[in-house]
Amino acid sequence: MNPTALTKLEYEKIRTELGHFTASYLGLSHVHKMAPSTQIKAIRHQLNETEEAKQLLQTGASVPIPSLEGLELILDLLGTGYVLSEREFGHLVQFLRSCRQLIQYMNTKGSIAPTISSYASSLSELRPLLTAIEQRIYNGRIVDGASKELSKIRKKLGVMEDRIKRKLDSLVSRYKGILQEHVVSKRDGRYVLPIKKEHRKVVPGSILDESASGQTVFIEPADLQSLQMELHYLRADEIKEETKVLSELTALTEQHEQELRTNTDIVGIYDYIIAKGKYAVSIKGRNVTLNQEGFIHLKSAVHPLLGASMVPLDFSIGRDYSTLIITGPNTGGKTSALKTVGLITVMVQSGLLVPVAEGSHCAIFDEVSVDIGDGQSLEHALSTFSAHIRNIRDILQTAGRSSLVLLDEMASGTDPGEGVGLSIAILEELHRRRATVVVTTHFTEIKNFANHRPGFENARMEFDEETLEPLYRLRIGEAGNSYAFVIAAKLGIPAAIISRSREITNNGADRILEVPADTPVKTSTEPNAADRSNKIKASKQTESVPSLEEDSSSQPKFNIGDRVYIPYLGRSATVYEVKDQMGNVGVMIQKEKLKINHKRIKPYIAAENLYPEDYDMDIVFESKENRKKRNLMQRKHIEGLQIEIKPED
Repeated sequence: MNPTALTKLEYEKIRTELGHFTASYLGLSHVHKMAPSTQIKAIRHQLNETEEAKQLLQTGASVPIPSLEGLELILDLLGTGYVLSEREFGHLVQFLRSCRQLIQYMNTKGSIAPTISSYASSLSELRPLLTAIEQRIYNGRIVDGASKELSKIRKKLGVMEDRIKRKLDSLVSRYKGILQEHVVSKRDGRYVLPIKKEHRKVVPGSILDESASGQTVFIEPADLQSLQMELHYLRADEIKEETKVLSELTALTEQHEQELRTNTDIVGIYDYIIAKGKYAVSIKGRNVTLNQEGFIHLKSAVHPLLGASMVPLDFSIGRDYSTLIITGPNTGGKTSALKTVGLITVMVQSGLLVPVAEGSHCAIFDEVSVDIGDGQSLEHALSTFSAHIRNIRDILQTAGRSSLVLLDEMASGTDPGEGVGLSIAILEELHRRRATVVVTTHFTEIKNFANHRPGFENARMEFDEETLEPLYRLRIGEAGNSYAFVIAAKLGIPAAIISRSREITNNGADRILEVPADTPVKTSTEPNAADRSNKIKASKQTESVPSLEEDSSSQPKFNIGDRVYIPYLGRSATVYEVKDQMGNVGVMIQKEKLKINHKRIKPYIAAENLYPEDYDMDIVFESKENRKKRNLMQRKHIEGLQIEIKPED
């Protein structure tokens, strides 16, 4: 799956949310490795596991997932010659006890969760190891009976400590008059008396330390030195024997290393599955029906990261149409709908339950491609349009029958006319490849294209014209608009401007081409000035440009050589190819050839008014060498026309 697409769909945020529900490092590791699968059987299995985990959690009992605290280090140290400590054996005991508890729990849940409960059969209780550790270590300390030798040493230590204590009591009584305080302390593990500095020579023994003020010296009395030396040797023997006990337990643990690793792996899997179940409960996730035919049918779907703040989305694609064009005003929810469909798709393919209503269907795709956001980059000097084109180029490299393509704001960032043409061509190619495509746009031409093309369908985001509030509801089968005039009027744009805007939009640019009576004729040396002047003259003589009052059902025919006007470009052009089956007319603007729908073109000057009757139209678009000859002939012919310029009402 394309990592860029996952990033734009905010898939990493889903991983982060899911990671909060894990209880172990292995569970979290599974979350970090989580990725959409393309194998429908594996996805179905994972979804069923998550559903079972959700059912377990909803029964009210918590699942006893063992803690893996300290286990990672223990497994790394086994076989290296390292002797495990009492603390590490404490972690191991806790883990083994929890494994036994998990086994017992899962043995009672076979009816609710048959799949995940069966994993417990691979867990080992390791009773011999657990018993051996519990017999020798208790509360983090090796017990006296861990070995016979240790038991003897501990008894001797007890006798020696008792003798030292009695001796200390005697010394404190003897020197109580010169003690700084009646407290026995230790220095370097040896008992000392705090004697006032001026009386230090009164007490036979060794000075081991001095107070910060220098008023107290800490003396080990000579009467204690031999006893404390013997105690020191006994302590060394104790440590040696304890190390021997720990070594034996470590060796026993290493014999069960494989079972321990298997246990930790299964616990990690349990942790991951239960975390998915907890996440499903938190987002009210449900299971879905899967297919590989590109059919998506979402009921009351919400974006997992928005939750209750989002109006539920009803969405469908893949039956009667494979390309859906979504239109509507800005901030109306088009992009949110796009992201919701994409994110739910990759979540399902990751084995996650998703926030939809019962009866929802999701398709399995080999590739999910996304172009959302303008992707501008100062570092790479990419414009909005260039960023979109680069993304679409990458999408076209992989798009196929098992592809979900999500395109936000097609035809944006460049000339609307050219952008519309390019967008339609891209949609045609994606449709030819049988990809499943969801597109958002503001352009009427793309909506009209979808209305007349099999396999395409329009949809709109609902909008309240009174409150200027988007309703965030998707209505499939209807084309929407951007509500620019409604919003502009509500925000105070004068009514005359709104009226003129509607007039221009509804009737094309005819009124733009007409020259009002109080407007002086513009004379200019600009290339298009002559064209505009010729248009006015030819309009009077030939009346070739239809007025707004004419029947809109009569569609003009364009012949090769006709001079036409393209309103949305504000440019004049010459027809070089007649209308094709798609209604597109080939026109040339200077040296550039374009295909533009005939509805977007207005008559300007007919070819018969520009060229002699016997003029061969094939030379109109001839090579550069004949261009000068043609232009000279054309100028001479036009100069011979007697056209009076008269402003129109």
